[in-house]
Amino acid sequence: MIAVLVAVAVVGWLVLRALESRSVYLPVVPWLVDVAILVLAGGVFWSGWAVRAYQKGKRPSLDGIRAARTLVLAKAAALTGSLLGGWYLAQVLVVLGDLAIEPRRDRAVAAAVAVLCSVALAVVGLVVEKFCELPPSDKDRNGSEEDGSPAPA
Repeated sequence: MIAVLVAVAVVGWLVLRALESRSVYLPVVPWLVDVAILVLAGGVFWSGWAVRAYQKGKRPSLDGIRAARTLVLAKAAALTGSLLGGWYLAQVLVVLGDLAIEPRRDRAVAAAVAVLCSVALAVVGLVVEKFCELPPSDKDRNGSEEDGSPAPA
């Protein structure tokens, strides 16, 4: 996920520098973006918490399809958080040299907050992926090896 974030940040920085050299500027990142990303992270975590509760025995039943969909949602959230984090980091990097100018500083602060929210989304996605991991089966606990052959006595 870190490699994705860095790659998107580098490519985004190059694209934004090229656009600004042609006097094309992006608008400031709206605060609604931060709220939307955090709400998405909360929804992913809530969905994952149901799977975790089932695995801990605190929930009587859970549909297998729901658990699988939660895992896919978690993977998508982790990747989306990394992609968005890289994009907003590129916006911060573009204006780093101009922080003395107030509108550029405002743009940097708004994009930096969006980076933090995006990283939070990626982390929540990774945590929920861990929630969805199956515990080892009885076979694995009793000493069988991963290739299916019994362990030596």
